[in-house]
Amino acid sequence: MKKITDDIIYIGVNDHETDLFEGMYPVPEGMAYNSYVICDEKIAVMDTVDGNFTNEWLASLDEALGGRTPDYLIVQHMEPDHSANILNFIEKYPTAAVVGNAKTFAMIDAYFEGINLTEKVTVNDGDTLSLGRHTLSFIMAPMVHWPEVMFTYDSTDKAFFSADAFGKFGALDTEDDDWACEARRYYFGIVGKFGAQVQAVLKKASALEINTICALHGPVLTEDLGYYLDLYNTWSSYGVESEGVTIAYTSVYGNTKKAVEILEKKLTEKGCPKVALFDLARDSMSEAVEDAFRYGKIVLATTTYNGGIFPPMKQFIDALTERNYQNRTIGLIENGSWAPTAARVMTGMFEKSKNITFLDTLVKIKAAVSAENITQIEAMADELMK
Repeated sequence: MKKITDDIIYIGVNDHETDLFEGMYPVPEGMAYNSYVICDEKIAVMDTVDGNFTNEWLASLDEALGGRTPDYLIVQHMEPDHSANILNFIEKYPTAAVVGNAKTFAMIDAYFEGINLTEKVTVNDGDTLSLGRHTLSFIMAPMVHWPEVMFTYDSTDKAFFSADAFGKFGALDTEDDDWACEARRYYFGIVGKFGAQVQAVLKKASALEINTICALHGPVLTEDLGYYLDLYNTWSSYGVESEGVTIAYTSVYGNTKKAVEILEKKLTEKGCPKVALFDLARDSMSEAVEDAFRYGKIVLATTTYNGGIFPPMKQFIDALTERNYQNRTIGLIENGSWAPTAARVMTGMFEKSKNITFLDTLVKIKAAVSAENITQIEAMADELMK
């Protein structure tokens, strides 16, 4: 339990048991599931936590209440890492009303078959709820990143409860001086497809005076909020955050790897501010996706395989395109000993992507890296540095 303001108390939990968030994203520094209590004439609890931490959360809630009974449970997001304890909450506090939108209650019925809610308060965009001194207003945020998501704004303390937006990987009892790194990986992995929807809700948020951002993952944000808002604007508009080049490759016998290592060296020698190199068969796929969106230029290097491309490269490109990858420059390196098709296949996978520019230079390896390939790599490096 920790006080955020005089009336807002943090009652979240840290998870160091989960190795893969959502079953696929490595979280070596753990995960935080955040929940809050607003204490006023009436008391509102903001979301619950993951089902593995029921007792810890209820104990923190009990401490925060100080013997009082909550009046409302506000459900901003129904993903189970935030909603798992709805039933436990109403069994302990049966007189509390559950606040959500129409889609929230449809999901509650689906997750908790036969649940009996004593009172439901259904809210729409712009509706308000008075707790006494505090007035809460609700902002619908569909597909950020589920259809029922809503944000809550407390006009008294100017606190913005942002559901999964502005969240990040990592528990709160670990040291992390770089919010952006794991927030970026979280955003593009989980929310990245829904840039238009994020832009829409950022427009709504721009009309609010915000002193504190209370997300459902990661730290409570209280300083330099413009920094976080600007990053979210860049990410959700698919803009380029930093100057640099991402190189993502697969290599069976080391020849494609040799080519990208030569390219990496040449780019560094020519003054490229950052070269992010990923072996897609071994390195973190989610980090590769993160840097593909962070930088404005990317080189994809892979082997022709079964008439297509090596499976980790296909998985990587699919991960980009399903997240609306756009506004980027792409260079291609293909390797094929007798019937190379990798460049054509990779190009085709971006046919529905917006504002993609392919480099004029194509590096075409026929087994081992040749003198001609080194000349092509030099030309590619020059073109990337323009």
